[in-house]
Amino acid sequence: MLTNKKLGFIGGGNMAEALVKGLLASSFVGSKDIFVSDLISDRLEYLSREYKVKTTGDNRELVRKSDILVLAVKPQAIKKVLESFSDLVDSNKTIISVAAGISINLIEDTLDVQGKKKISVIRTMPNTPALVQEGATAICGGGYSTKLDIKIAHHIFKAIGQTVNIEEIHMDAVTGLSGSGPAYIFMIIEALSDAGVKVGLSREVSNILTIQTILGSAKLARDSGKHPGELKDMVTSPGGTTISGLHMLEEGGIRNALMNAVEMATQRSRELGKNK
Repeated sequence: MLTNKKLGFIGGGNMAEALVKGLLASSFVGSKDIFVSDLISDRLEYLSREYKVKTTGDNRELVRKSDILVLAVKPQAIKKVLESFSDLVDSNKTIISVAAGISINLIEDTLDVQGKKKISVIRTMPNTPALVQEGATAICGGGYSTKLDIKIAHHIFKAIGQTVNIEEIHMDAVTGLSGSGPAYIFMIIEALSDAGVKVGLSREVSNILTIQTILGSAKLARDSGKHPGELKDMVTSPGGTTISGLHMLEEGGIRNALMNAVEMATQRSRELGKNK
């Protein structure tokens, strides 16, 4: 339980809602200790009604009342948002960012124009399965982040899935793998479902079988402790159907395609980061 700390979300979009929902379900923080700010009044009314959290349209009001600030705004808006309340932030507050491609240095420099504040800034990279509390979030702390700050960040994001601790230098690789990864998986789901239809299944049946197969396979890979190659071999009998299908996947270059996708997405993340 997060005691004697107020948690403020700057931005009330899907990721902020996922975190609020997960945190309340885990009882890590109560609704009376959560604040959300957003520009859209209808969104604030919805969050207040649905989760009983406190809301405001004024970021400065939220910053004054919060000990931990979660920056859940679009990357292109982050600098302007930070500048609007930089004078209210001191070493007693912890900043947690979910904005893709925004470095810890950029946040520190924007909040501390005089270079005298020791502000704890934590950068995170969650992914879209967080919307159903099955996300993967990478977390890295800044130079002024304490072990307790980072521990609290892990507790917050464990409310929406799994967390890992990384160095910031690897954040672009995380973006290429788990950040963009859901899109790769959705494309695979779509292709497998189309394949089921091609061989005679109805769309409904094909969708159900495809999604459950991927869901179950992922759970087996996570819970069994076995190497994916070993699990693959468990399904593959000599001269059988599975090895015939695997042969076609290898011929089509599935491994190479996926590895190239992660590598290219990582490179693009680095390029975009240089432009910020």
